[in-house]
Amino acid sequence: MKTFYATSKDIQATVKWFVIDAENMILGRLATEAARRLRGKHKAIYTPSMDTGDYVVIVNAEKIKLTGKKREDKVYYWHTRYPGGLKSKTVREELEGRYPERVVARAIKGMMPKNKMGRQMYKKLKVYTGPDHPHAGQVPEPLLVKAQAKG
Repeated sequence: MKTFYATSKDIQATVKWFVIDAENMILGRLATEAARRLRGKHKAIYTPSMDTGDYVVIVNAEKIKLTGKKREDKVYYWHTRYPGGLKSKTVREELEGRYPERVVARAIKGMMPKNKMGRQMYKKLKVYTGPDHPHAGQVPEPLLVKAQAKG
């Protein structure tokens, strides 16, 4: 038996678009499924050194749920590269702020490979705050993820 290795023809023939409605979904469970689809690990032709993933569109990103006290306790840090330039924001501040879709995008990006191919796969992710998206022409399939929050 020979080991299967995906070629560019195999990959182009299997690329699909998926749309996920993030309303009332738990952030981590949604992010793991989206990262899995972006990497292509759900396919039989998965090859670790090739980008075999699909496109993922996430809508209603501002209505995501977090378990426990993560909304108040989880903090995002960054540095401005100036002396004393350490900045921080809680998840609540980020979700109520100008770009609430960044919470979902950051969670998914953290689950992607930290190399050139990971950045290429990450470009296939599209996150939107409202229920509308401009990718209707690609006819994305709705993807049901078992990540609904209780209550």
